[in-house]
Amino acid sequence: MCLHGAYTTGRMMNKRENFTAGRIAAFKCEPGKTQHIYWDGKTPGLGLRVTPAGIKSFIFETRLNGKTLRMTIGDVRTWAIDAAQQEATRLKAMTDKGDDPRQVKAEKLAETEAKREKAKNAEAPALEVWQSYLVAKTPRWSARSLIDHQRLAAEGGKLKTRGRKKGEGDKTNPGILLPLLRLPLAEIDADAVRQWLKNETTRPTQANNAFVRLRAFLNWCADRPDLRDFIHADACTARIARDELPKQKAKDDCLQREQLALWFQHVQALQNIVQSAYLQALLLTGARREELAGLTWDNVDFQWKSLTIRDKVEGERTIPLTPYVASLLAALPRRNEWVFSSPMAASGRLQEPRIGHRKALIAAGLPALTLHGLRRSFGTLAEWVECPAGVSAQIMGHKPTAIAEKHYRKRPLDLLRMWHTKIEAWILEQAGIEQPYENATSLQLVKGSTAA
Repeated sequence: MCLHGAYTTGRMMNKRENFTAGRIAAFKCEPGKTQHIYWDGKTPGLGLRVTPAGIKSFIFETRLNGKTLRMTIGDVRTWAIDAAQQEATRLKAMTDKGDDPRQVKAEKLAETEAKREKAKNAEAPALEVWQSYLVAKTPRWSARSLIDHQRLAAEGGKLKTRGRKKGEGDKTNPGILLPLLRLPLAEIDADAVRQWLKNETTRPTQANNAFVRLRAFLNWCADRPDLRDFIHADACTARIARDELPKQKAKDDCLQREQLALWFQHVQALQNIVQSAYLQALLLTGARREELAGLTWDNVDFQWKSLTIRDKVEGERTIPLTPYVASLLAALPRRNEWVFSSPMAASGRLQEPRIGHRKALIAAGLPALTLHGLRRSFGTLAEWVECPAGVSAQIMGHKPTAIAEKHYRKRPLDLLRMWHTKIEAWILEQAGIEQPYENATSLQLVKGSTAA
């Protein structure tokens, strides 16, 4: 008679006995062995393993797919006999169907861990997911786009480097999306977005930009299996954008032809020659504020009369260096790599030209005009010389819109220079300033204009 029945692995066979508390207490490991297994006479596959140290555990053993399968059920101190028997019966039924209990257990553990991780994600602030979003998207974004996204969720409280006004304080404000991103993802629903927008009526442009980026972020989350269950599809709908987004008032500040003489007179009179040159160049190139402020001497080619500007649309663009602007730049001190340098700024370049511009406007009695208004002025004043819209747009770095502009207009620098020089000459003529010759190194002024 086989004492082990179908549950032996080649070790010395033991007599099968119905497990009782007394018998289990009496079971011992034979001297010289690493373990000893006793088999239950009532439940197939149920055994009791005893070690030399007296540790006793219930085990289950059977054959599955031609191989011996052994599993530990648990310590006898935590498992009652009837509970161990029921577990062994359950495992036997499972293996009889061809299922491996170990694999089933591993799958359940993985499922439990997934649920735990899911619950953790549900409670974690969306700000943590936002940081992962930035990391994932960085390879596809420009440096400018990344900075814009980082600012949306910035904590604030840092020392301002520009734009300080009297009585305003000197610390940066928290990012506009920060109140929303401090919520768990599951709580960013339509109601939360509506409430957020109601609190942002004073900065409509920022609110609109933030709303678009929030929608892109939530769409990214919806594509991720571990996050999609927390996303509310109606959080950033077109209806919310239409009904709740604060209305943006289109800015139309622009220098008029009859204002040019006063504007140049008082900008040229600024004591800071770098600010003066920068403001005039901003008007005469139509460049964006930071594009021109970030100009280095390596970007200026006096020989071939060109400027290479960092462009947020194309990466960089090359535009003509017109005679008057060339004269302005040639007169600037070369303190470092920056054309518009500033020995007082930590970056070494001009940071806050608005202060000087505001002083000049007040002294001239002109209405408020933003730095972007100077860019708008260039595009508007260019029409006086009947410059083709595509030419002025290319100089300013506007993204082409028409099919012809995108695919069939590749204007050489000389063609841009012809029109750009005309635009500059007309603006200077209205301001009472004589445009210098191509090779001039100093400015020739008329009608009492003050040197920059």
